[in-house]
Amino acid sequence: MKKVVFSVLITALLTGAVGEAAVYKGQREFHKQCKACHDDGQDIAFTYKRRTWKKMMKDNGAGLAELHLNSEKAKKSWKYFKSKKYQKNSKHLKDFMVEYAKDSGNVPACN
Repeated sequence: MKKVVFSVLITALLTGAVGEAAVYKGQREFHKQCKACHDDGQDIAFTYKRRTWKKMMKDNGAGLAELHLNSEKAKKSWKYFKSKKYQKNSKHLKDFMVEYAKDSGNVPACN
């Protein structure tokens, strides 16, 4: 019985930790998907305040996707913003953008 309880606890802890969003994962995703158009990210992250990023990234980043999908200049990114990969990684991008928002006082490190 103790083994069953222990294994359930370990599984819960591991799946909970894996499901959490992470700033470093958001930064990695930004560098993979967004850097080509947005350079180092400072211009983008510093554009909006934390509150705006949180609003924009609700519902798996629907606001950010809409912003890009409505812009002809962002045509290269349309496939990404329509993908499941974007929806899956939007929580990480949100954490990255909020962490380095205009009013956060933080500056992303060069990678």
